[in-house]
Amino acid sequence: MTAPAIAIFARAPVAGATKTRLIPALGADGAARLHAQLLEKTVATACAAALGPVTLWCAPDTTHPCFQTLDDAFPITLATQATGDLGDRMLNAFERHASAGPLLLIGTDCPALTTRTLKDAAAALDPTQDAVFVPAEDGGYVLVGLHRPERRLFENMPWGGSDVMAQTRVRLRASGLRWRELDPLWDVDRPEDLPRFERFESAWNTV
Repeated sequence: MTAPAIAIFARAPVAGATKTRLIPALGADGAARLHAQLLEKTVATACAAALGPVTLWCAPDTTHPCFQTLDDAFPITLATQATGDLGDRMLNAFERHASAGPLLLIGTDCPALTTRTLKDAAAALDPTQDAVFVPAEDGGYVLVGLHRPERRLFENMPWGGSDVMAQTRVRLRASGLRWRELDPLWDVDRPEDLPRFERFESAWNTV
């Protein structure tokens, strides 16, 4: 079975334009620095998983120095995200990759996502399954893997809400798709997530 490639979706770490819900706690510059930190960790994790090729899908384009630095430091390819909402952009990535085999798509908000998670997701996306997901504790998901593009999973979804995963399950059942779910993980989106991240980071840095 072909190992799935990995797509990482990321916005450029621009102060005032990224991690905006964390700005009240960290300030614009602090929120951007945290985003850059999470981005680098995600790229390192994806490459260390040693599955298929890793592509960093950048927004608004690939020119930000952070993206260029990561491109120099890791064996990745840079690509520019399509326009539209998150669903449009994710669907575009799956469509552009379709001829190359299965794909795992992740964001950069989940420091708890590990190489083991990615390998388990790759194993779960076997020929008997159409999709694999890692749900997020806040009701979304931090990973989606597909053998082929599934437009119905991405169109007209209320992204950012607390019932994205629940609505995705409804669509999966209605479409007759088979899927696996791994254990939920947490992400860093809001000020109340920061203490948990700080504890996680402290423990991780002592390993």
